[in-house]
Parts: sequence; structure tokens; C-alpha cells
Amino acid sequence: MDEFRSIDRSGSNAEKYTLREKLFHTEAVIPMWVADMDLATPECVIHALQKRLLHPVVGYEIMSERAFMSQIHWMREHHSFDIKREWLSYSPSVVASIGCAIRALSEVGDEVIVMDPVYPPFYSMVKENNRQLLLHSLKQDREGRYHFDIDLLRSQITPKTKLLLLCSPHNPIGRVWSRDELLTLGALCLEHGIRIISDEIHSDIVYIPHIHTPIAALSDKLLANTITLIGPGKTFNMAGFSISSVCIADEKVRKLYEDEAHRVHFGDGAALSHVAFETAYTEGGEWHKKLLAHLTANTQMIEKWISENPMIGWRAPEATYLAWLDCRALGLGDRELREFFVHKAGLGLSPGLSFGKEGSGFMRLNFAVPTTVLEEALEKLSGALRG
Repeated sequence: MDEFRSIDRSGSNAEKYTLREKLFHTEAVIPMWVADMDLATPECVIHALQKRLLHPVVGYEIMSERAFMSQIHWMREHHSFDIKREWLSYSPSVVASIGCAIRALSEVGDEVIVMDPVYPPFYSMVKENNRQLLLHSLKQDREGRYHFDIDLLRSQITPKTKLLLLCSPHNPIGRVWSRDELLTLGALCLEHGIRIISDEIHSDIVYIPHIHTPIAALSDKLLANTITLIGPGKTFNMAGFSISSVCIADEKVRKLYEDEAHRVHFGDGAALSHVAFETAYTEGGEWHKKLLAHLTANTQMIEKWISENPMIGWRAPEATYLAWLDCRALGLGDRELREFFVHKAGLGLSPGLSFGKEGSGFMRLNFAVPTTVLEEALEKLSGALRG
């Protein structure tokens, strides 16, 4: 597909490329770590930005009602989630929203449930805001599929447990939580008065036959108990615009959150980000369909490679463009495993241990790349394994 041709980002200030020397001590790696795509942002977004720049003034602007409504329509169409305009507010990032929500809805020393393994800022946002981590280890079944252990989680909860950070769909394991799983988890939180902060930034990258269900859409009680974090960054490869949104239906909770957002001065974002946000949700539907087809083909390529290289295992992701590679059969320690991928295979991946202790022995590979790049990466890994 022409939309997903190979693009040279090495001359840009792309984090994934610029930090190779710092992180891997060499630039001789294919960087497949940071969760943005090595694929072009939709042309409709680029064209809208070019049109906006014909106006000679780029000053302070606020998010337009059209921008918020474009996201509301997208969420209704793609996730059957009916959002009211007043529930939404701007945020520069999901991580910033998590920190803001933690401060708004808990006190210093309170406990926040974080499920291990998970996206590293979940841990840091809790600790850096002087709250206590309550770690809940996700359990793998015989097929390698991860689940909540509700009985264990129930036993871990204390009177100081105030919040649960939910990653849905889950990064790095690629799970799409089922309605039943979310209802059971939600009921436990409601029973114990635990607010849910749900990071749903990967909700548009979901593979057939799986369906993402926003936990807030499951019942009126869960709607009132949940802060939902959404945005176009992952869907349309727009992380560089630093724009997302926060959905809070409960008026009292929304007031607490917005007061904290004002204290840290989130503001209203940048003029070009507003244009990109609205255009992506309004005009990006066909591009999104093509993206899912491309990513599905990439997962099939990895699946075939895994069948031929059984020393590395995986369970094909139900969502995200992240492969959670089980490398435990190689018999390497985590440091040795990282060195193997960097110096033997020439690949810059995210070490599993960075996602928590349950990630030991795993590596996360970002496969949102052109087909030719993935082919090269798998060939290099094959050579390293033979060596």
C-alpha cells in the first residue's frame, strides 16, 4: 500500500531514532520500541494543516466545538459510546491526565491499583504523586492469554485503596478485555468505592473478531465511576500533536479533575493540534480501515515467523500494534536478553522488565512499520537465533 511505504525518519528529531545511541549505545539497530508508527500520518490531516497555515496568524486558540463533536461522532460509530459534549475536556497527553486524576481523586499515601505488566508511566505517575502502588499481577492461562485474578485482587484491597488504573486495550500484552471481565472488575471497584481511570488510547487498533468496549459504557454506575482517557494519537499516528481528551460524566468528579487541570494550566492546546484532531476523526475513517488491514497482515507475518522459530513465543495481539514476545526459552537473563536483541539481532526493542516484574523474559516489538522493515527485522532475528 502506498500509504504505508518506507519513510526515512532518521534525519528528523524522532524520539525513536534520535535516542538510539543513548538507549542502546549504538545507532546500528532498527528501532522498534516507542509506540508511534513508522507510517505516514493520514494525508487528509497533512492537507488540513497545510490549508490552515495559509492563514498568516498562528496564535492562541481554543478547541472548537466541531473538534469535540468529531470525536463524539467517532466514539458513537466505532464503540457505541454516547458521550455528551460537557463530559469532554482537552489534555496534552494520557499520562498527564493520569497524573491529574490521581491528584484530584486521592490523597498522599492512598493506594492505586496497577496491573503488572503494564505501560511504565502507570507506575511512575503513582509514585511521583506520592501515592502507594498496589501491584496486581495479571495471570496467564495455558494458552498464554492474560486475565485479571479477581479473587486475588479482592484480597489485596484495603481501606486506603482509592483508584484503579486500567489499560484497555492493554499495552503491552495486547488484550481486549471482554464485557464480562470488565463488568466483574467494575463491580469490584463499585463495591469498594474505587474510582477507575481507564486509558483507552489504543481502542481503535483492534483486530477481528475482537471488539473494544469502553468500561464506562457498560452501566450508568460505571459511567459515573470512570474517567476515560481517549485520543487520536495512536489511531492516526499523531502523537507529536500532544492532544487527547478526558471524558468524565459525573459532575462532581469532573469538577475535581478540572480544578486540578487548571492548577497545572493544561490550557487548550495548540492551533495546529486542533486542526489535526478534528480532521482525523472527521475524514480519517478510510485510512483507518487500510491501517488495520496493513497491521493485520503484519501480525500474520509474525505468526508465520513464530511457527518457524519456536524458541520465541507469543500470543497474537487482540489489539495494539505491539508484539509481546516470550523469550524465556532462550534461557537468558533480562540484561543478556536485551544485549542479544541489540548486538546479535540489531533490533532496538522495549525490554519486558520495563513493564514490571511480570515482564521478565519478554520483549515488546512495535510492528507498525512498512512490510519491508518487518521482513528485515525478522530476518535479522532469525540470523541471531541461528548464531
